[in-house]
Amino acid sequence: MMIQYMIRRILSSIPVLLGILLVTFALARLIPGDPCRAILGEKATQEVCDRFIREKGLDKPIHIQFGIYLSEMARGDFGESIRYGMPVTRLLVERLPMTVELSFSALIVSIIIGIPLGVISAVRHNSWVDVTTMVWANTGVSMPVFWLGLMLAYVFSLLLKDTPFWLPPSGRVSPGIPNDPFYEVWGLTLPAEGFLLAMFQFLSRLHILNSLLTANWELLKDSTTHLILPALALGTIPMALIARMARSAMLDVLGQDYIRTARAKGLKRSAVIYKHAFRNSLLPLVTVIGLSLGGLLGGAVLTETIFGLSGVGRTLYDAITARDYGIVQAFTVVIAFFFVALNLIVDVSYAYLDPRIRLT
Repeated sequence: MMIQYMIRRILSSIPVLLGILLVTFALARLIPGDPCRAILGEKATQEVCDRFIREKGLDKPIHIQFGIYLSEMARGDFGESIRYGMPVTRLLVERLPMTVELSFSALIVSIIIGIPLGVISAVRHNSWVDVTTMVWANTGVSMPVFWLGLMLAYVFSLLLKDTPFWLPPSGRVSPGIPNDPFYEVWGLTLPAEGFLLAMFQFLSRLHILNSLLTANWELLKDSTTHLILPALALGTIPMALIARMARSAMLDVLGQDYIRTARAKGLKRSAVIYKHAFRNSLLPLVTVIGLSLGGLLGGAVLTETIFGLSGVGRTLYDAITARDYGIVQAFTVVIAFFFVALNLIVDVSYAYLDPRIRLT
C-alpha cells in the first residue's frame, strides 16, 4: 500500500512540474528586456541581435520553443546557456552541489539549535527562559538574511580577526587546499561523458562528502570552517520557526491526559518529556523541517551573493539579469523537483512517526 501511495504521488507530481515549467518558460520571455543586449551589451547593432536571436532559436513562436524544450529535456538535455555558452546540465553539476551543501548545513544548524530551545521553552513555560527564547525567535524571524550575513562577516572576520574565533568571510575552500575527486583517488575508470560521470562529478563537488571519502582531513576542516557563517545566516529564520513550532507542539502534548497519567505512575521527568511528549510532537516539526529545507534550496540567493559562493542561487540571479532562459528554466525545475520530493518524504514519514496514520 505504501508503494502504491508513493507511485500515485509521483504521478500526480508530473503535472505540477509541467505547470511550473510552463509558467517559468512563459514569464522568462514576457518580462521586459532583450537577451541579446543583456549578453552582448547595449551597443550591439540590430543586425547582430537578429543573428543572435536566430542562432539561439528565439525567433520561433513561443509554443514551438516550448515543445522543442520539452523534447530535449525528456532526453536529459536542458539546452545551452546563452551567457556562459555551455550546456546547462554542466552548470547544474558545477553549481548545485554548493547550494545543496549550504542548505543542508543551514538546516542541520537550525535543527540542532532550534529543537532544544523549543523543548526547553515549553518545559519551562512562562519562565525567563521561555520569554528569552521567544524574544530571540521573533527577532530571528524578523532579521533580513543579507543584513545578518554582513553582520556575521563583520564580527567574525574583522572584529575577531586576531582571535581563535576568526572565520573566513567568503569563498568555499582556501587556495592551495588539495581537493582531488574521490573517484580519481580511488582509481575508478568512468566514461568520458554521460549520466554516471555527471553523478560522480556532482558528488565530488560536495566538499564535505568528498573529504570524508578521500580521508582529506585538511579539506574537511577548511570547507567546514568556510561553511559556518553562511549556514548560520541562512539557517537563522528556519531555526526560529523550528523553535517556535517545537514549543507550540510540546505545550499541546504536555497538556494531554496520557502525559498526566505517565507522571502519576511515577515515571522520571526526562522519560515523560523525551520518550512520551517529544516523540508525539514530531509530526508538525517534520512538516516545518521539510518545508524549511525546500525554502532554503530556493532562497539561498542573497546568502551565496554575500559570501561569494557560486551556487544555484547566485547563478540563477545572474541568469535572470542576463535573460538566460535555459538556466532560469532548468534551475527552477530542479528546485521544484526538490520541493516535490521533500513533500513526499514528509508524507511517508508520518506513517513511521505515528503508526495510527495509514497511507493508502
